[in-house]
Amino acid sequence: MARFTLPRDLYHGRGALDALKDLKGTRAMVVVGGGSMKRFGFLGRTVENLKAAGMEVQVFEGVEPDPSVETVMKGAQAMRSFQPDWIVSIGGGSPIDAAKAMWAFYEYPDTTFEDLCIPFNFPTLRTKAKFCAIPSTSGTATEVTAFSVITDYEKGIKYPLADFNITPDVAIVDPDLAETMPQKLTAHTGMDAMTHAVEAYVSTLHSDYTDPLALHAIQMVSEYLIPSFNGDMEARERMHNAQCLAGMAFSNALLGIVHSMAHKTGAAYSGGHIVHGCANAMYLPKVIRFNAKEPAAAERYAQIARFLGLPGETNGDLVDALIEKICAMNRSLEIPSCIKEYEGGIIGEQEFLEKLPMVAELAVGDACTGSNPRAIDPAQMEKLLKCCYYDTDVNF
Repeated sequence: MARFTLPRDLYHGRGALDALKDLKGTRAMVVVGGGSMKRFGFLGRTVENLKAAGMEVQVFEGVEPDPSVETVMKGAQAMRSFQPDWIVSIGGGSPIDAAKAMWAFYEYPDTTFEDLCIPFNFPTLRTKAKFCAIPSTSGTATEVTAFSVITDYEKGIKYPLADFNITPDVAIVDPDLAETMPQKLTAHTGMDAMTHAVEAYVSTLHSDYTDPLALHAIQMVSEYLIPSFNGDMEARERMHNAQCLAGMAFSNALLGIVHSMAHKTGAAYSGGHIVHGCANAMYLPKVIRFNAKEPAAAERYAQIARFLGLPGETNGDLVDALIEKICAMNRSLEIPSCIKEYEGGIIGEQEFLEKLPMVAELAVGDACTGSNPRAIDPAQMEKLLKCCYYDTDVNF
């Protein structure tokens, strides 16, 4: 038996933010990140709409990119003081991810972060509040997923939390918010969406319910991401929908080792963080090459290539074409080909090699590894990470 879970309601299209006026409740806690949602007026509109729904509103601001365990705990404490019956998060993946984790600690103050790190081990939520997510970026799709990524900066590890309990009750996918994304963020979040859809399609847990969502998302990202990057706002709207479809697919089919690697390399190095979507974009071609050694995975990648109309007669030819398609998109989006080139070389070779065994072991143990279509051990993961660092061929 398998499960397919989505939000109870999804409002989409321009002006969808006004759907907040129809929520039923008494108190809403709004969780938001930096200043962009306030600067562009969307935070104000959110608060006004919730007040129009008859709610008392409190705002928790300042969730950082790659939200920390500490921020989650502060937000949960604020919720315990305010006692909201709606948690509304607006912004990029970071504030929504943080709010999901806050939700759990609000309802269950005695739970531990270690408990929640065990996949699908959350307590039953909605004993105190429901959850509404409003994304401003077109990539993470956390507004429709059962996932949250929280960073332990002390340990230098990103923890992917996974449980159907944290799938939002309401998602509001309003493209007006996505128009505020800067160009680099558009590129990184868009390739995050592409990775979600590709990994969902080849996942060992893919199904008849997830495959159409994944394929259509791949086609839409392929068509609309580069125009969106170049400022086409109609394409930006289509990308906002595409990333959401990709999220519906991967939330139910799960992911693979592109994400395992991105989670464990993202905060591991003293030179700086590797932005999640950029990491996925760099690693995806290498992982496709690695996974395609498994015939069943090669067939799935070939199906993607055929769906996109890429050239090739054999599965091998089609896998090559798909890899080249993704690499070409990365080049058009000004995304580097490897970790060594990331942000002018901020991830030093010596530190990368010193931490390689630890990072590889953590990546193999990541929650996303189990649904990857080809098994991998720490020694192979070390080799694969080296290929991603130096941009060398994957031939094992």
